Amino acid sequence: MSTTTRPNGSLYTKIENKIATVEFGHPASNSFPGELLQRLTDEFNKLSNNAEVSIIILKSEGEGAFCAGASFDELLAVSNLEEGAVFFAGFANVINAMRNCSKLIIGRIHGKAVGGGVGLASACDYALATEGSAIKLSEFTIGIGPFVIAPAVERKMGKAALAEMTLAAHEWKNAYWAQEKGLYAKVFENIKELDNELEIFSSKLASYNPEALNEMKKVLWEGTENWGTLLAERAKISGRLVLSDFTKQALERFKK
Repeated sequence: MSTTTRPNGSLYTKIENKIATVEFGHPASNSFPGELLQRLTDEFNKLSNNAEVSIIILKSEGEGAFCAGASFDELLAVSNLEEGAVFFAGFANVINAMRNCSKLIIGRIHGKAVGGGVGLASACDYALATEGSAIKLSEFTIGIGPFVIAPAVERKMGKAALAEMTLAAHEWKNAYWAQEKGLYAKVFENIKELDNELEIFSSKLASYNPEALNEMKKVLWEGTENWGTLLAERAKISGRLVLSDFTKQALERFKK
């Protein structure tokens, strides 16, 4: 499994037997620069209208982290409120695209997820993970908060789990904790076992009536109709906070 060396990351989609597998990658622990978030958003919107696709699998490259969240380099480069809001709207747009997508999305979480990576896993309709797929919301440590992804995390795991992760920003929660809270449906010992189950499960799901799958998708996301505006508002909060001296200094420390 090669990992991409492209500074803006990579995104590949393969469609086979009604299953679209979307794979993203970035040399910095599969983190997301804005351009890659936009490409992923566009891809979900496109697949939503593809009659050849019944379900989508979301995965990332390599065997290290599943997703380290937002690109630190781009966070550091934010210099005004508008840039900040636009940057954080990147994750808001992806989550809304996943929510509005007419296809059910299965997450293949093969490793650790931080910040926005936890948001992505939460926005999947069903997620399978390995024992190594620990999660952390470390936003407080750099002076911001998980404002954009919070609605997705809370919808999947509840407010108590959201609070526990956000406030204990320095703590990793293991995959079994995440399963107990509802983020992961199943946890496997290794990637091979994960992929075996993923193949069986996705094939079964793709064999069902596409109309029934689509109607169920709507049911699962009932009550989130206001997220189009809510997540954009949340992006502005993060965009403001990322300009703080606290955040600038914290990011510089992390980079060293």
